[in-house]
Amino acid sequence: MSLLCAIGNWYNSSGLAERHMRLSTESNASDPLQRQVELFISEWNVLLSLHHIRVLQLCPILGFMAVSLVIPVILAKILTRRQMRQETRYLLLANVLLSDLLFLTTYMLSTCVNAAGVLMSEWACATMFFLLGVLYSSGILSTKAIVLDTSLAVLAPLRYFALWPVSRYGAIVGIWAVSVLFPAGSAGVFVWYHATDPCSLHICSAPLLLVLTVSLSTPLQMTLLLTVTVILLILLLVFTGYVVLYWRTRMAGIWRDQRSSRAKGTFLIHYLHLFLSCCPLLVVAIELLLYCHHGVQDLRANLCVSLVVCNLLLVLPKALAPYLYGLRYRDLRGVLLNFYGLKRPSAVAPSM
Repeated sequence: MSLLCAIGNWYNSSGLAERHMRLSTESNASDPLQRQVELFISEWNVLLSLHHIRVLQLCPILGFMAVSLVIPVILAKILTRRQMRQETRYLLLANVLLSDLLFLTTYMLSTCVNAAGVLMSEWACATMFFLLGVLYSSGILSTKAIVLDTSLAVLAPLRYFALWPVSRYGAIVGIWAVSVLFPAGSAGVFVWYHATDPCSLHICSAPLLLVLTVSLSTPLQMTLLLTVTVILLILLLVFTGYVVLYWRTRMAGIWRDQRSSRAKGTFLIHYLHLFLSCCPLLVVAIELLLYCHHGVQDLRANLCVSLVVCNLLLVLPKALAPYLYGLRYRDLRGVLLNFYGLKRPSAVAPSM
């Protein structure tokens, strides 16, 4: 009934009710009201048919299972070694992995709750989306901090402490403080919008929210579009920083006569991670622009795109990050291989 209330509210507010009424009247049907009910049922069946797409609903669960095998081991290694805690790159990497683990845990729980048909109030739903926004923003900002730290360490090693005066733990606190701003605004607009909603309880699903709520609310569209734009600008700065770092080190001759160096592999991992992180935000931005300029589009296409963005594209970079970075750093790779018994014992030649 909550889902029926949500799609009924969307159906009336999107203008489809007036268009279907006009079509049923112009078609010279014997019963125009019956014809309009059939058109509404066709839209309702689109929503019901998408409940059978279990593959996309399994993606957050599979992503959580993948990271839960690696991230706790990496975090335990970094946090228990005093030498690694004193290095800014490892501390920021730990913050990225912690944010990704908490994000996938929260999103996996919300997916299970939605699959079970549990309903939430607007405050509970806004709180869950606020947590998801904070954890996602923390991961992005931590990645930007890693870029800044690496760029300063390579381009200006003698002025590193002068240009990076913030302490390691101060940077972590600042990242979490900034990560709260835009999600808090989005959650406030969400509660304000649903204050007059006839549906008292909601299926708190991100794909349904993007299609049935954001597509009809201009304030929600502007708030989400502003948030996505800021995150994309940060990712653009991250990409620009790595391009400048690559060019400066290449011009300095550091990579001369080295076809396969560890630095090139590290840059490739960073570029791949940034590309995967940008994809869902670019799709969301394009979808929001289509909402703003062309109104509500086809319901089936919008729901399919939203399911792919929320359940696949958002989860994929966070599920791959611990494997990309954990297997790249020598210290972390050795810990992972030893923990799972995959490291071969090195043979020692007997001395004669």
